[in-house]
Amino acid sequence: MFTDYRPSRGYDEYFSGHDQPRAALKPLLSSLGKLGLEELNRNHTAAGVLLKRLGATFRLNDSGNKGVERILPFDPLPRLISQADWQRLEAGLIQRLEAIDLFLADVYGAQKILADGVIPKDDVLSSQGWRPQMQGFKPPLGRWCHISGLDLVRDGAGTWRVLEDNLRCPSGVAYFLENRRVMKRMFPSLFAGRTVQPIDEYPSYLLQTLRDLAPWTDTPKVVLLTPGVFNSAYFEHSYLAQQMGIQLVEGRDLVCYDQRVWMRSTAGLEPVDVIYRRIDDDFLDPAVFRSDSMLGVRGLMEVYAAGRVAIANAPGTGVADDKLIYAYVPEMIRYYLDQEPIIENVPTYLCSRPADQAYVLEHLGELVVKAVAEAGGYGMLIGPHASAGEISAFAEKIKANPRNYIAQPTLELSTVPSLSEGELYPCHVDLRPYVLRGKGAWVSPGGLTRVALRRGSLVVNSSQGGGCKDTWIVDETPQGSHAMQQQVTSC
Repeated sequence: MFTDYRPSRGYDEYFSGHDQPRAALKPLLSSLGKLGLEELNRNHTAAGVLLKRLGATFRLNDSGNKGVERILPFDPLPRLISQADWQRLEAGLIQRLEAIDLFLADVYGAQKILADGVIPKDDVLSSQGWRPQMQGFKPPLGRWCHISGLDLVRDGAGTWRVLEDNLRCPSGVAYFLENRRVMKRMFPSLFAGRTVQPIDEYPSYLLQTLRDLAPWTDTPKVVLLTPGVFNSAYFEHSYLAQQMGIQLVEGRDLVCYDQRVWMRSTAGLEPVDVIYRRIDDDFLDPAVFRSDSMLGVRGLMEVYAAGRVAIANAPGTGVADDKLIYAYVPEMIRYYLDQEPIIENVPTYLCSRPADQAYVLEHLGELVVKAVAEAGGYGMLIGPHASAGEISAFAEKIKANPRNYIAQPTLELSTVPSLSEGELYPCHVDLRPYVLRGKGAWVSPGGLTRVALRRGSLVVNSSQGGGCKDTWIVDETPQGSHAMQQQVTSC
């Protein structure tokens, strides 16, 4: 099956050379060989039909495809991560979020890290994610980031690094869960010889995390607040609400009075204790943020300030999503925790610094440049793939607004074999694990592996032609078929 497969120059997660499979992958490669490329393609097509029937779609909202519904392209060759690697990543993710939480409490409170000059004050206050309305707030349990999705990459040497932090409304977890469901149904033989960590407990852990945020009651009422059916991630909103057994609501379903939030129902008004919000800060409460918002609930922030409702994630966390603030997270870890980062950042140049800006402008053709508040693969320049005109235009943008841009080396992201048009070829991948933090902390085993399915592309975002894979956290030692059969039924 892999006779014509040619790993890229960097780190391939299946092969250390053209014909040298990594030892941990040999049982999987054997199972793939028995399945055969023809059967793999046939089941791959059937998997796409299954995903569509399950409703696992997302809505494109760019100008050329506005309103178009698509399934997230699914690749059947799983990505394997060893248990030893995963334990280190788990510790690093929890460490990073502890520091970010302390940073958010500080900058919306005493601002000691700014007074000590660890982070320039202007870099924080000029962030599009900064919400001065949140100063002085103390969220339940003192935690700001309850549901996080941090993007990790492996560089050309196989070293794990943090690429981005997603702390407001991280998406993709429904596809992460559905990928496993499809793999178990369509490709059960690939689990042979492996004990794969199960992931289906995520909804239960998510619900418990949300309930933890309402210590004032033993039976908290939890709802998921969605912008509505036209949102690109509405499938995920409805899926998670159904999996948790909670109500999916829009802003018009909620009302605030008597220092409480209430949900309208056929039986009358029901009190709400926790809101898992999937709308941005600006739309949460027209009395505090955008006055023209039709998506939120007037008076919500007043109830929140009174400690009578919890919101996950807390408003204001977007300041730590800023790609410029991302560059300071290693310093946050040292400042607040007195520890060295377990997982390092990708090296980053801040165009707001004169020396960094000069270097970036001189080396634009070699770097990846990102707008600090953009997401989804937009607002980027990938220097090695850009034309002279695009490089010149980006140089002018950087000069006009240096605060708005960072730059990073063009990493040789690790590759994993992927299936397209009947062929196997190496595709660049990243990984988005999900971290839940209520009274405790829990990290999803694996996460959403996003795949740059366009050959040679480094952009994994679904809106830019990316797809996804199932991610397996596996024991180092292959297991017998009996253990495999048990695991297929439980994972």
